Amino acid sequence: MTVLEPNDMAGWPPENSVFPVSRIELAVLPGEHPFHIQQLEAARENWAREIAANPALYDGRMVFQHRLSIVDGAVTGESYVTSFSTFLWWRRQRQRGGFHLFGLAVVVSSDGAIIAIRMAQHTANPGQVYCAAGSLDENDIVDGHADVAGNMRREVLEETGLDLNDAAAEPGCYATHIDRSVTLFRVFRFPWTAEDMLRRIEAHMLVSEEDEVDGVVAIRSADPAAQRYNVAMLPILAWFFGDGR
Repeated sequence: MTVLEPNDMAGWPPENSVFPVSRIELAVLPGEHPFHIQQLEAARENWAREIAANPALYDGRMVFQHRLSIVDGAVTGESYVTSFSTFLWWRRQRQRGGFHLFGLAVVVSSDGAIIAIRMAQHTANPGQVYCAAGSLDENDIVDGHADVAGNMRREVLEETGLDLNDAAAEPGCYATHIDRSVTLFRVFRFPWTAEDMLRRIEAHMLVSEEDEVDGVVAIRSADPAAQRYNVAMLPILAWFFGDGR
């Protein structure tokens, strides 16, 4: 049994590797995240700097992991709802006692392209390209646990207009991690070509109230230099387009 303490990622598979996940159980606890309590003033000071540089940022509430473990492919953890400003301060340092865990739907066209979005310049990830995804938040809490599958569907629907219920989900979930950030992902195959899907998403962008996306991309290779990819995408692309599947 390998247990991940809040100050140690020893025992997990190597960074940037892709490994199967048999089960996900992420409890959301009441109260405040210990990192938030310890770093409250520093987080407030950093937030002032963040919004001075980017006034469009919004200090919403998100699910921020505190403890994680992996046992026989099962990922379990404990988390708290905390402010986005606290998370941004943590992200700048990746301090022990916190983990960013999020779900990502790998959306695939009928002709084998991964469909990704490019984030707008006013977001916290300006210009980065990755599959439609977002941090877990209060909308994703069901019976005291974070619903990763529900988060995937909601984020894809909001950002692209595509409904994962229209796709064939490949069996099994996978994960990868780097620098205390864990990506849980699953492949969803849609019945439309990449050209059709790009057209559908571009039409959605014209009418959507969401303004975080400023482009859509069809990815057909693992070339890390093809786009300005978020680092979480690189091991997924290598796995998907490589020979190891």
